[in-house]
Amino acid sequence: MSVIENSKVTVVGAGSVGSSAAYAALIRGSARHVALYDIATEKVEAEVLDLAHGTQFTGSSDIVGGSDLSVVEGSHVVVITAGAKQKPGQTRIELAGVNAGIIRSMMPQLLEAAPNAVYVIVTNPCDVLTVLAQEATGLPPERIFASGTVLDTSRLRWLLARRAGVSTSSVHAYIVGEHGDTEFPMWSAATIGTVPILEWKNHGHPPMTVDELDAIAVDVRDAAYKVIQGKGATNYAIGLSTARIIEAILNDEHAVMPVSTVLSDFHGVDGVALSVPSIVSASGAAPIRETRFSPSELGLLRRSADALRDVARSLRD
Repeated sequence: MSVIENSKVTVVGAGSVGSSAAYAALIRGSARHVALYDIATEKVEAEVLDLAHGTQFTGSSDIVGGSDLSVVEGSHVVVITAGAKQKPGQTRIELAGVNAGIIRSMMPQLLEAAPNAVYVIVTNPCDVLTVLAQEATGLPPERIFASGTVLDTSRLRWLLARRAGVSTSSVHAYIVGEHGDTEFPMWSAATIGTVPILEWKNHGHPPMTVDELDAIAVDVRDAAYKVIQGKGATNYAIGLSTARIIEAILNDEHAVMPVSTVLSDFHGVDGVALSVPSIVSASGAAPIRETRFSPSELGLLRRSADALRDVARSLRD
């Protein structure tokens, strides 16, 4: 049962990611009411109708939507997936120019319709767009953040679990930094159960090498490109991870997740949105300042920050 009574989540954007997020939220019962908003009337009405036809079998019993902004009113969480999608061979950063314009024009309207909501940016490049959206709205950083590396972390844990011969839930490891090419795993804090990652072994699963871990990190970083190359978009896993973030907010869970907020003096990083372990609750997301990084990881975090700062600056010029 949600802490927020009669909870409502609105997903903005009825493309493959938005529709998958709405579908995942419905099936998981993430919110009492699920809404889907898009300016493409025919598309959004068709998606809502298709979802509504299955509500006999879902956890949430209510799906509404359309192209009128009133759809967003009363939302406790607003998830933004609207924007141009990433094409095969295109980096998330190359998407920035197009989607920055969409976010800047849309955010003030959404805030007017749902002034008290927590906003979650899924549209890529989500880190840069979070900075621009926060500037456009003046919302406190905890109330507007990106899904960040929640999905990348899930990809990492899945790969490590397969290699280690354990369940994914027994792997404790995070991808942090940019949701993109400069992201990196926090190997210094990675464990399987309570065992440090490089010390883990069990029957048929010898210890992992540093080279193996490096290869796994590359696989995680490039996973989206591989999926996009084969089917044109990533949608199911991002839909599920978005639903999980929605639940952490609506249930006031204080769950630790690597979401991306605009950081303020976080290990020397300022004014840029990056994913770091954060507490996600009904108030939004708060970075865990006590997070420890190795010296090399701190260098990688700052490299991520510099890369994103350059992109944000180019979009402001």
